[in-house]
Amino acid sequence: MAYRRLFRLPGVPAQAVLGFLAQLTQQVAPVGIVLVVSYSGGSLALAGLVAAAFGVGAGMGRPVQGRFMDLRGTRPVLAFTALIHVAALVALVAGAGNWPWWTIVALAWIAGLGLPPISVSMRIEWGRRMADEGRTTAYSLVYLVQELAMLVGPLLFGLLVAVASASLSLGAVAVAAGAGTVAFSRALRVSQAPAARGRRRVSWGLRMVVLMVVVLLVGGTLGALQVGVPALASARGLPAATGLLVAALSLGGITGAAVYGGRSWGAGVEARLVGLLLMLGVVLAPLVLVEGWPLLWLGLFAGGTMFTPVLTTMSLLVDEIAPDAQAEAFGWVSTALGVGAAAGSGAAGVVGERFGPSAPFLAGAAFALMGAGLATILHKRRRT
Repeated sequence: MAYRRLFRLPGVPAQAVLGFLAQLTQQVAPVGIVLVVSYSGGSLALAGLVAAAFGVGAGMGRPVQGRFMDLRGTRPVLAFTALIHVAALVALVAGAGNWPWWTIVALAWIAGLGLPPISVSMRIEWGRRMADEGRTTAYSLVYLVQELAMLVGPLLFGLLVAVASASLSLGAVAVAAGAGTVAFSRALRVSQAPAARGRRRVSWGLRMVVLMVVVLLVGGTLGALQVGVPALASARGLPAATGLLVAALSLGGITGAAVYGGRSWGAGVEARLVGLLLMLGVVLAPLVLVEGWPLLWLGLFAGGTMFTPVLTTMSLLVDEIAPDAQAEAFGWVSTALGVGAAAGSGAAGVVGERFGPSAPFLAGAAFALMGAGLATILHKRRRT
């Protein structure tokens, strides 16, 4: 079995566990920031601004972090970002309600800028240790670990908030993630020597540009779902169902990663990306007509099973297009996903306001289908 071969590599099991711990703040930080600012007397508008600053910082930081990783290696970047990320979050917790609003916004931006590049590091580490045919498994495991952290992190944070304050809970999770990041960096086996890695940057040729636009469209699908799920649950008078519906996406993502990485695929990478995006669009489009909760849950679960393989396949394309600047290229992928998600959320909000709370699902499907159409350019370039 493909995963068995991967886990037999020395250090991989420890790296997966520590990588999970190190990524706990990825989903917890935005939620925790909103709670900390709100509970400390700040307005909801300020809380939203602070959370947005965190997201902007994370999007800006990824390509810069990736460039330094290509030049200096992974370990120094992980150690530095862990320090910046944890220090900024702890300072934000200490200053909320006491310091000027702009300092809280700036600290959130710094915390996002320093969000440690764990998934990028895992892709580089495991991708270089696996042969070409094993990289689908390696990158699937990256997203499997990330999905688990994003699913478990908020649940753990919620339990901590129930027994302590939001400030203490966010601080505790931040410190735990920082310790996990340092331990993860120590567990890495692949070393990058700056002299050997060269000084090449990402080459923005046609294939790279097309891939980034496809990534933006995939982010648009994600953003549309982030708006559509809670909007539909609220419109039907059951906002508490949002958690279950979001869990369907996460569980689908975990299942998709496990299945996609567990077997070999005969089709080329570009053809797989086109097919997966087509299936994602076809699965999401009918949700605009679904009334029953069980069918809606199953539809979102099915969409999640496509989503993680899409991300894995895009990572495989980065390997081919930017082999000498992988970390920077992976950073641009993360940034493009974030920008696309923001645009998709905005578009879904407008569509939902005009055509009803189910319309964002159709918007998400449209983004996926447009991505599939654009990805055919990559497929044609491969054949020529």
